[in-house]
Amino acid sequence: MKKTRSILHLSTSAALLSAFALTATGTTVSAAPAHPALAAVQTIAAQASNAKEAAAFIEKQYGIALKGAVTKQQFEKALQSILAASSIAADEEKANVFFPKEEANGKLQVWEAVGATVQAAELKELAYTYSDEKVAASWKAAGLTYKADKNIAKEAAQEIAVALDTGILSAKQLTGTKLEADTSAELAYELLGKVAEFHGEQQNFLGYISEPDIYGKLVQAWNESQLIKTEDLQKVVDEGLKQDLITGYNLKDTKFDPHFDPARTITYGHSDIIHAVQLIGLLKSEGIEAKVQLEPKTSAFVYLKEWGEPVQTDDYQVVPIENGNHIAYSKEYDLSFEFATAKEKEQFQPLVLKYAKKDQEDATGLLKASWWQPLYYSLTKLDQYPVITNNVLKKGRYLAQSFSLNEDSAKVVAGLKKIDSSLTIDTYQFWVDQPFHNYLKGEYK
Repeated sequence: MKKTRSILHLSTSAALLSAFALTATGTTVSAAPAHPALAAVQTIAAQASNAKEAAAFIEKQYGIALKGAVTKQQFEKALQSILAASSIAADEEKANVFFPKEEANGKLQVWEAVGATVQAAELKELAYTYSDEKVAASWKAAGLTYKADKNIAKEAAQEIAVALDTGILSAKQLTGTKLEADTSAELAYELLGKVAEFHGEQQNFLGYISEPDIYGKLVQAWNESQLIKTEDLQKVVDEGLKQDLITGYNLKDTKFDPHFDPARTITYGHSDIIHAVQLIGLLKSEGIEAKVQLEPKTSAFVYLKEWGEPVQTDDYQVVPIENGNHIAYSKEYDLSFEFATAKEKEQFQPLVLKYAKKDQEDATGLLKASWWQPLYYSLTKLDQYPVITNNVLKKGRYLAQSFSLNEDSAKVVAGLKKIDSSLTIDTYQFWVDQPFHNYLKGEYK
């Protein structure tokens, strides 16, 4: 018997799974969208690096909050947080200290902020190769005038020049601002975002719905993804499957986390890539804009012996267990959308329920491979979305997660801890679509 959606992840404790993730970095948006439905939509690509978006990312990702004129101590602490998050091993007395301790509470001038940013982005060696002529040329292109020995110190001038040449700093950011001026929170957030970017900690996404090549990028990302394997985590959750504690879980690689703003993000799980292509096409036809990220995931569940001999492929593998059943590992994905506005996020569910939810066996007018219980969720509250719990185990860059009804979470956690008491299991509640909530309760539709 071929596996079906109705049995894919259900467990006796109603624990569940999530998804796989492959992505790429964001790209610039192409010219105006051709479809008339998008003609009035202001693309969010042009806003990708503005201060508001940079601030939202830095605050969400690192818990850094800045306001008004920034001090050296505040900026240094923020830089250290970003470097620590990107696993940069640094000598505390050198690479992670950017200003003398006696100046820590002093105001931060723009040129000092840029210099610290260049150092944190690991560009100082490049900067110090700049000759006076090269510095002057970079400054001139940005509308600045540099004269050796008559401006700021040579190293600071070199740092500004390399910041301009590499895109850490733009001429537009300096418009109406003196290098000796106090650094505003707005500029600080933008510089911090660049440090995160240079260490691979920026938002990860394939592109925008409005981009004509988004479909090819999506399929390529899917084709390049593989089953995720992490022995340390799998031996625990697989034992949970054998004990009927859960019958499903997901494996994900956190390096593919899109780092989107939760207030504007919905994540949609599925296993058919053509369904994802059609879903993006549907959103585009409705004039909705969003960043798109494909996160690969592996879905694991119990494959019952009465279903017959399973057919194995590179994307679908099974391992026999003692009772005659198997544990199946299936390649799937999570598709994350960061919408241009919260209002567009709210428009997502009506479209899915109308065009991507199966309500009868011979249903027509739906996207290919639509499920009886589609899976999509938000980390922030949405009306008409019930709340469930995610039970998460982490090891290095990988995680194993199982979704459950809130009342079943304690049982899941206790059972997994009994298997391995050394584990730390995190739980959090989030908002999921009603059909999937019904699915967790054992309902077919």
